[in-house]
Amino acid sequence: MSLSYGTVEKSKKKPIIGILGGVGSGKSTVAGQFRKLGCAVIDADEIAHNLLERKDLRKKIAARFGRTVLSRDGKISRRKLARIVFADADKLSALNKIIHPLVHKRVRELIKKAKGQKRVKAIVLDMPLLMEVGWAKRCDKLIFVRCKQRIRAKRSKKMGILDLRELKNRENFQISLDKKKSIADNTIDNNSGFSALARQITDIFSGIMGK
Repeated sequence: MSLSYGTVEKSKKKPIIGILGGVGSGKSTVAGQFRKLGCAVIDADEIAHNLLERKDLRKKIAARFGRTVLSRDGKISRRKLARIVFADADKLSALNKIIHPLVHKRVRELIKKAKGQKRVKAIVLDMPLLMEVGWAKRCDKLIFVRCKQRIRAKRSKKMGILDLRELKNRENFQISLDKKKSIADNTIDNNSGFSALARQITDIFSGIMGK
């Protein structure tokens, strides 16, 4: 789901790397590989997921969007909620206002923590709509993950996240991929296997760190 995350100060000691790309392009896989190289990864989607487990937020969201967003166990169904908010810009804005302050606070905490850890070489922001909510301007480096739409749709459907129609509908709320690619410092091709992806990430990271 699309969330606003506020702003973050640029790191002077450790580069902040932002990952751009379409839904299902493999941004989290790329972030995971950066983690193996010694980066701290801040996953805003995971933060939001954890927040939705809070009882007070479940009540607030159900009151705003209806109990149809709840699953049988009383928890928020992220897929049901996404279908509602990505069909109405006002509802999407309303959701952002509920979640935004809490995600913002947690992200800032994690960035501060990562800056203080000697073993952390860089900080990677794995965030939906990184560019749309203004975080891209706060990154030292931006990396675009290129992936064909049919592959992205296939991956998303396999994970039970989105079908092609839902993928296209969600991306209607986003800045175009061409625009995202145009502002990126580097582009990673994720249309083939993992070994090729890993090599690209290692090369780019070495360049960022000046190795």
